[in-house]
This record gives sequence, structure tokens and C-alpha cells, in this order.
Amino acid sequence: MYGESLFVQAFIYLGAAVISVPIAKRLGLGSVLGYLLAGMILGPFGLNLIGEEGQDVMHFAEFGVVMMLFLIGLELQPQLLWRLRRSILGLGGLQVTLSTLLGTLGLSLFGLQWQFALAISLSLALSSTALILQTLNEKGIIKTGAGQSAFAVLLFQDIAVIPILALLPLIATLPEIISSSGHGSHTWVEGMPPLIKTAVVFLSIIVIILAARYLMRPVFRFIARARLREIFTAAALLIVIGIALIMTKVGLSPALGTFLAGVVLANSEYRHELEGNIEPFKGLLLGVFFIAVGSSLDFNLVLENPGRIFGFVGLLILAKIVVLFILGRFFRMGLDQNLIFIFALAQGGEFAFVLASFAVQNGVLPVGIGNQMVAVVAVSMALTPLLMLLNEKLILPRFGTRESEEQEADDIHGDNPVIIAGFGNFGSIVGRLLHANNVGTTVLEYDSDHVETLRKLGYKVFYGDASRTDLLAAAGAEQARFIIISVGDAEKTLEIVETVKRNFPNLSILVRAIGRSHAYELMDLGVDHVYRDTLDTSLKMGVDALKLLGYRSHHAHRASQKFRQHDEAMMAELAEMRHDTGAYISRARQAIFNLQELLKMDLEDGGEDQDFGWDPTSRREEAREYLKKQKKGDE
Repeated sequence: MYGESLFVQAFIYLGAAVISVPIAKRLGLGSVLGYLLAGMILGPFGLNLIGEEGQDVMHFAEFGVVMMLFLIGLELQPQLLWRLRRSILGLGGLQVTLSTLLGTLGLSLFGLQWQFALAISLSLALSSTALILQTLNEKGIIKTGAGQSAFAVLLFQDIAVIPILALLPLIATLPEIISSSGHGSHTWVEGMPPLIKTAVVFLSIIVIILAARYLMRPVFRFIARARLREIFTAAALLIVIGIALIMTKVGLSPALGTFLAGVVLANSEYRHELEGNIEPFKGLLLGVFFIAVGSSLDFNLVLENPGRIFGFVGLLILAKIVVLFILGRFFRMGLDQNLIFIFALAQGGEFAFVLASFAVQNGVLPVGIGNQMVAVVAVSMALTPLLMLLNEKLILPRFGTRESEEQEADDIHGDNPVIIAGFGNFGSIVGRLLHANNVGTTVLEYDSDHVETLRKLGYKVFYGDASRTDLLAAAGAEQARFIIISVGDAEKTLEIVETVKRNFPNLSILVRAIGRSHAYELMDLGVDHVYRDTLDTSLKMGVDALKLLGYRSHHAHRASQKFRQHDEAMMAELAEMRHDTGAYISRARQAIFNLQELLKMDLEDGGEDQDFGWDPTSRREEAREYLKKQKKGDE
């Protein structure tokens, strides 16, 4: 019924996303689970608003995964790959190897022949790159030790799909299935011997790498000269879709080809432009992909064999948790980071759908086993956000660093006058300065890898989210004089400020602002001490630039101070009118002009009688000569 209208289908998918995701986010479930639940409700086994055409949408939505892998590739510059080499090769390689060996052994004990067991284990060893990266980014923990380790493992898994796809035809024991649907049929390698297929696969990969290295850059350079953004966007999409088509024709996942092309283009001068153009398409299509995954879950198959399906889901999650926990301990992860790491990756991934289809078509797996594997992976993916929520709300508070630190809360009550939320590059400088002047500080840090190091340095540290009232209370917020908020996440900063304002009104707040708009939002919340993290560094650079141009040090520093005073005064005034664009622009332009006139008058009034003691001896004569030339020029 609905399949007859593309617009109706688009309306259903977009409506489901707009309704379900905000609700899921509000409930603390994350956007991915919202998409999955929406798909389950709309699918053939729910409201039946998405019928068989949902499979066609899945093929379309898979381009979201394709684009995501392309963008991941663009981020993987050689320096990053080299920095993560130990995690990628060591942690990622061991995870795939141990998971495959454990799965093959376990499934063989269930009576499956080793070819089936190996194919299934290779597919289930992979986790969901799309789901995990989206969830880690939403929770703001992608930069933590657990987030970086999970990223490294996912990266190795994505790369490992290439040899897995090449290996599967070599262990086939069943006849190939020729699809009549048009999807996946008529590939260039149909009917070829396994060794020839493998050679074609590797040749295709080499061609894509060489084309990305030597052909795409000149093409982008030619297109960029047109100075039309929409043409550049079209070219970027053309490249992605073209590579996807080539990979499909040789029987490989299109995401792999675009990933490789992204890696090759990571050092290209067009990397940021490509990212900006493709990012909106990736986000929308990934949402549709998750809805399609939810709608494709075969509830009849699950209901017919609930014990079998959920039993295998439980075994899959348990086996991955065991392997990941052992590897986390071996690679010296803290307990908190290890718990986040294992619960993030304890599921099947979207590549399992691709591998299952590929294995069935190439006679590696029977259709029945392939369908059951897809059901197991879909259920495990749907459970992942719930498992991460369970870990965050129940397991970490009970077994992680947080509990042991909270037991020491009585020792710190009233001891330290300062609480620091966030101890990264910004907060650590403030903390070290205070510590050097014998000012006691209590540090709240979300990355538990820093906790032990900070303790050894003499800081009293709590692991956890500083927006939690109970954690702030344990840190002594009732008795402290003020809190310094130096978190690098703008939204999290606002959340912490609101918590402090609501629960600890007597606690003064000093906040790091990430840019001017963020500073406005903090001012709206009534924060009096706002520090833009680029202001001092920018002014310092401006002072040095003035001195290099011949201005005296006294004038450069004086100009810097006047600029700061004027800018901070205008911040308060402009904050009140920033929602009125016309008035804001008019007043800002007037403020810029007034500041220029003020500094110009200060320079003219300075003369040569102002203090030259600010300048090094070697530069005083240069400064005098510069002033003389300037006066002659004015005359």
C-alpha cells in the first residue's frame, strides 16, 4: 500500500525519526535505540507501515554506513594511525582472532561443521561501527581511553572485512545462489574460480587506492576552480557512489572501498571540504539505516525459536565480554574504562548483515542459518544501548572507581576550597597553578585513566560526571568556595552550571567558555566569571605581533588591556541584543569602530615620553626610529 509512494515512505521514516529520537534522548536511551525502536514499531511485525519495501530502503540506507566509513577514512591521517598502531594491531587484532577462535570452537561443539562455524564466528566477531561511534559521541566519551580503544578495535574490524570477504568463498561447501531480485546479482566475478575471485578483489582494492591517490586530487582541483559548492558536493557524492558501485560489482562491501579512498585522501587539501559536504547526508542516512535494521528484525523467526535466538544472543554477548575484558586488563585499562570498553563492543555489527548475505550467495552458509545469524545480530544491536545504560547507571557506580572514592568523601569535606571539573589541557594548568600555591583542589574527571596519575600527584580525584548532584556533594560542594568548570564539551558545561546553580547556590562559578556564543549562554545562566579559552592566547599573539612590527612593549600591552576591557564590556551589552540580528550587527560595528578610534587616540597621545623600560635595551632605538618615521608619515 505505502510502497506505491516514495513521498509517503519518506514521510514515515522522517516522522519516525523526528518523534522517536527526541523521546529516546529525553529518557536517556540515546538516538540509536530510538531509531531501532521506531523501526520495530513501524515494521511488518509492528504497525506494518513498512512492508517488503523496507528491504529496498535498507539497501538505500546502507549508504549511510558507506559515507560514515568514508569520513572515518578521511580522519585517519598517518600520524593518527601511527599513534594508534598498538591498539589497532594489538588490541583489534587479538579481539578479532580470539573471538573467532572461541566462536568456532563453541559452535563446533554445538554440532556445526567447521566451515559454517568459522564463517559465523568471523561475522559475529565484528561490532557495530555506526552504532558505537554514534553512541560514544553522544555520551562525550569518544576521546577517553575507552573511546579511543573502542575506535581502534572498530577500525581494525572494518579493515578485517576485506580479508574475510576474500576468505569466505574459499571455504564454501554449498552451491552458489543466483539472486533474481537484482540486488547483488550479475557481479563481475560470478562463476569465477575462488582463487580468481580473490585476485579480482585485491586488484579492485589496489585500483581504488591508486585512483584516490593520483586521480581524485586533480579532479577535485579542477572542480574547485568553478567555485560552486553544489558542484563540489555532487562530485563528492559521485566519488562515494561510484566506488560503492565498483565494490558491489566485485562482490565486496561498498563501505570498504570508500573507507580506503578516505584513508588515501586523509592528507588531501580537500579533506575538510569533503567532510563538510558529506556529513549531513551521512547523519540522515544512518538514521534511516537504524530504522531499517529495526524494521527488518524477523519477529516470527524470533518467536518461533525464542530460546534458540536469545540463547545465542546471550552467548554472543557473554563471549565478547569475556574476550574484551581479558584484553582490556592485558592492555592495562582501568576498571572503569574497561567496563565502558566491553559493554560498547559486546554486540554484532552491520557488516554481519553484509557478510551473511555474501556467505549465503556464495554457498558458505545455508539460508536458514544465515537468517538466524541476522536475527541474532539485530537483537544484539538493539540491546547494546540498554547494556551501555545498564553499565552507566548500575555497574559503574557499584564496581567502578566512583564507589571507592565516594567512601572517602568524609575525608575531603571542608578540606579543599576549590573544585575543578575537567582536568584536560585547560583545567590542568589552572590546577597546577593553584597546587603550586598551596591551594587544595578536588578534581572531578570523567576519564578514569587520569585518576590514578592525579592521585599520585597529590590531587583528590573523583571519577564521574560533574553534572551529578551526589558527586558534587561528595566532593565538598557545600563547603567549597568556588568551582572551576573547564570541561571541553559546551553542552556538558551548561549542564554542570545548571546543576550547581540549582543545588549549590552559594558556590561561586568560574567557567571556561568555548567561543563567544557559548559565553553568551553562560551569561544567560547568570555566570559572572566567564573565561573564553582563546581570548588570552589570542591577545598574547596580538601583543607579540605588534612588538614585531616595531610598536613599543608598553603600548602593545596597554592596547591589549584596553582591548580586553572594551571587549568584555561589549560582551555584556551585546548579549542582551544578540537575538535581534539587525540591532546586534549595528551595535557590533559601532563597537569595532569605537575601539579602533580609542586605540588610535592612545597611540597618538603616547609620544616618546612613555616608559621605555618595557622594551629590551636592544629594541629601544628601533622603537624610537619607528615612532619618528610614523610621525613623518602622518605629517
